[in-house]
Amino acid sequence: MEKGQEALKRPVRRSMWRGFRKRCPSCGEGQVYSGFLKVADHCPVCSEDLSHQRADDAPPYFTIIIVGHIIIPLMWAGEKFLVPPIGLQIVFWLPLIAGLTLWLLPRVKGAIVGLQWAVGMHGFGGAEQPLVDRHTHWQSKDASKP
Repeated sequence: MEKGQEALKRPVRRSMWRGFRKRCPSCGEGQVYSGFLKVADHCPVCSEDLSHQRADDAPPYFTIIIVGHIIIPLMWAGEKFLVPPIGLQIVFWLPLIAGLTLWLLPRVKGAIVGLQWAVGMHGFGGAEQPLVDRHTHWQSKDASKP
């Protein structure tokens, strides 16, 4: 199958939306998680192998960016126009930040897993990618030279 045909079968936007809803990027029915942030090894509905995902540090990074872009303007506007006491701000903003972060983090991770699945990253394309040996990757061609 050609690369262009594979892209038609795996639309990026739909796959990311399914992941955002915490659903399998392939079928959209099964749960992508077996725990709060633990991606299931396979979809319970369509048996799609999800163990290839490597979201790593991207979900927390994007979650921080999104939450910051939502909260900071609201905090600025509240301080500018309402001038609430600091105690009230702490009681209001900290739970809102924590709640929004905990709600958004698994959804962002699901969207990233959906993106990886749609574009065939990390073995989602069918064939396993060869691993690079970190110890020999940067060595010179002549092993006798230091």
